[in-house]
Amino acid sequence: MKRKNNNDIAPLAHRDEFEVVYYIISSHRNKVVQVINNESLLMMWEIGGFVSTKIKTASWGDGVVRQLAEYIYTKDPTARGWSYRTLYKMVQFYDTYSSESFAMVLSQANVPASDEFVPLRTAQNSDLEFVPFEMAQIPNVLFCTGWTNHQIILNRCKTDQERLFYMLYAGRERLQNKELIRAIKTNVMDSLLGGKNRQSQTMAKTYPSSSTLFKERIYLDMLGLPLKYKESKLRKEIVSHMKDFILELGKDFLFIDEEHRITIGGKTFKIDLLFYHRLLQCMVAIELKTTEFHPKDLGQLEFYLEALDQEEKRHNENPSIGILLCKEADLEVVRYALNRSMSPTMVTQYKEQLQVGGVIQRSLVEFCKFLGNEK
Repeated sequence: MKRKNNNDIAPLAHRDEFEVVYYIISSHRNKVVQVINNESLLMMWEIGGFVSTKIKTASWGDGVVRQLAEYIYTKDPTARGWSYRTLYKMVQFYDTYSSESFAMVLSQANVPASDEFVPLRTAQNSDLEFVPFEMAQIPNVLFCTGWTNHQIILNRCKTDQERLFYMLYAGRERLQNKELIRAIKTNVMDSLLGGKNRQSQTMAKTYPSSSTLFKERIYLDMLGLPLKYKESKLRKEIVSHMKDFILELGKDFLFIDEEHRITIGGKTFKIDLLFYHRLLQCMVAIELKTTEFHPKDLGQLEFYLEALDQEEKRHNENPSIGILLCKEADLEVVRYALNRSMSPTMVTQYKEQLQVGGVIQRSLVEFCKFLGNEK
């Protein structure tokens, strides 16, 4: 019997109704997954709190924790992830985020209240009569990412400010484990919160959230660039690795075209890379420079933005943004050049290889304010 194709299964006349049913299925599936993840995180919190209390009161030692791991195995040999090391990670999870220092960071950062951070069953444990000690309530912000990501954050971040930033960032960008590790390695916290001096005043006025959306520095190690290369080589490698490039830029970017042609006054010009930003609802033109930033490059980019806005921007879209992606940039020269820029522009520096350095601490208040406005 010949198998029907999708068009036979879902005729055009009923496709909209079928989509409604499928949406109901997928939305409830997502809720089920979310409930499971939330309950799992709450379980880690309660176990961590229980074991932590026993250790702090000297009721338990390292040997007892090992015995607990063995006991869980005897009760359910099929259960995985209950080694004594994992139990200690749960203790670390509880101790870190039930501390006064983390509570103070939360208060100072003014983390936005959001239903997205609250599990469907309110994170309370007062109704759990079998817990024979007073347990701190789990901060709702912890629910914005999963247990594995929390382990990565605890292992790789040194301060509460870093931990809070990366759990919020992982939640917003829906980062997988490897993506989160890369974000921490490339110091996204510093790059994302430190880009004010590389944006024009028009950019800041037109898009107030731009400093928390666009990085001042990105890494292109995924391209495998040679020691010497031309702009055409850089562009081709970016297009060949577009998925990784967008992950580095930010997941709100949608790729439109390379060497995008615009014709003005009988002459044709080419924009190296053209994107669309979903959140800001505007086109983003990226010009590539394999040399150090020069003020004349900004004039070229502003010309492209004016052409895009007059010739291609739709009535429901916002003014186009321009990004100069340069290999090197003198911050003082950049600041002088951007002071007179009348367009939403910014200068971003790229590095061919990862250069993992120390983390520069910055305030989280602005990032949390952005998340609150986004909700």
